[in-house]
Amino acid sequence: MPHSDSPHRITVISASMGAGHDGAATELTRHLTAAGFLVDRHDFLDLLPARIGKLLSGVYLRLLTWAPAGYQRIYAATEHERRPNPAVRALLRGAERRTLATVAPDTRAVVSTYPGASQVLGALRLRGRLAIPALTYLTDFSVHSLWVAPGIDAHLAAHAIPAAQAHEQGAAGVTVTGPMADPRFTPADEDERRAARTRFGLPPDTPLALLVAGSWGVGPVREAAAEILGTGVALPVVVCGRNQALAERLRADGISHVHGWVDDMPGLMHACDVLVQNAGGLTSLEALAGGLPVVSYRCIPGHGRTNAAALDEAGLAPWIREPDQLAPTLTELLHGPRGRVQREAGLALFTTAPGPVPAVTAMARGPLSAVRPGRQSSSTALPAGTPDLSTATIPSQRRPADGRAGTPGPRAGGRFGLPARPGRPVEAPRLPVAARFAARSRQARRRTALMVAAVAATLSLGIGAPLAYAYGESPGHHFGALTHYLEDDDR
Repeated sequence: MPHSDSPHRITVISASMGAGHDGAATELTRHLTAAGFLVDRHDFLDLLPARIGKLLSGVYLRLLTWAPAGYQRIYAATEHERRPNPAVRALLRGAERRTLATVAPDTRAVVSTYPGASQVLGALRLRGRLAIPALTYLTDFSVHSLWVAPGIDAHLAAHAIPAAQAHEQGAAGVTVTGPMADPRFTPADEDERRAARTRFGLPPDTPLALLVAGSWGVGPVREAAAEILGTGVALPVVVCGRNQALAERLRADGISHVHGWVDDMPGLMHACDVLVQNAGGLTSLEALAGGLPVVSYRCIPGHGRTNAAALDEAGLAPWIREPDQLAPTLTELLHGPRGRVQREAGLALFTTAPGPVPAVTAMARGPLSAVRPGRQSSSTALPAGTPDLSTATIPSQRRPADGRAGTPGPRAGGRFGLPARPGRPVEAPRLPVAARFAARSRQARRRTALMVAAVAATLSLGIGAPLAYAYGESPGHHFGALTHYLEDDDR
């Protein structure tokens, strides 16, 4: 229990786009409450000024639906930037007052599960406006630069690979704490497996591949389902989340077992033999906690690919990059020793470290005077055996834009990572005043559209899974439409 007659308070800030960050915040809240703390939960999108959180989420939806290639370019261009661009910084400054107002007087620590909130908390700590420890729990297996915020006292990672990436980018108090998952995600015995299959109406003896695409049902799910079925190795069981249109299309495609939102995901995982995922988010960790082998396939742009690369490097989930590798990899996981190795590695992830809660409670119970902004308190002891990487020398884990390990690839040439446009001729003919005004207005609209798209994409880099291919449309068609809008001088 906390060292006082009344329980201390901890504030947890997440973001309600996708289920990953909110899911981590929910588990964090549950564990902290069980430890005797009062916990306040807040949605960072509600803390942005002028209700702009909903606006940005709408822009983000359209950007990723119309131009997933554009999102990938923005992600690659900003992946290793040391600080957000000026537009993002200005927007985040507008959230500082409301963020500070969420912290009650008896609060002992603030924990962020969303990178935008971490940036704001770090800035408040650096300027002395926030006098209590601020921590970031890294919910992704790969670390975009927006996750690393100057002023944050501790960055808590589920595994050594994201910890190394955060450390390389200058994060303070980097600590490998291990992941969290709902306690219902546990390995199933044969009786539980058969009961779960009966409950979900699944065949009793056929190998089943559970295909997931986040709470929004995003990515090239139809292609993946058809290819799994075509291997003959396993029968696909697809979860579409809240994307009802996707569920209807899959049924029309002849996929027999299609689900929308599933409340009993632990039970459905008990019924299946392997998980096929495309974003490397919370569902992957839940499957690992349940002893289910995981494979990454047809990954969405941005952090979907970098998470897949990190999980592959960690030995937790192979990343299938080519369709012709799908059948042999599924066969190995279902029937070969590789499946046993993957299950053991996944379960070990949850038993070799205590999770982030002991590190959070240690910071919250420590003397506040000993915690300096941006640096983990030397007098606040972390749980015994928890690796602290804040002063360790870690090999470089930098990744190129496509998410593969190695030296970073070249960035795209234009502003915000979009292709550079050729300059106008120096000897341009002079236009009438009205035409010049209209041209400037069009240029301003294009700059504004690019800025809003870049801000939305940058802020969304850590929010759930991108909406690329959300409606099964051709990404090339949508990217061409967006490019046409941005470049058409006659519009």
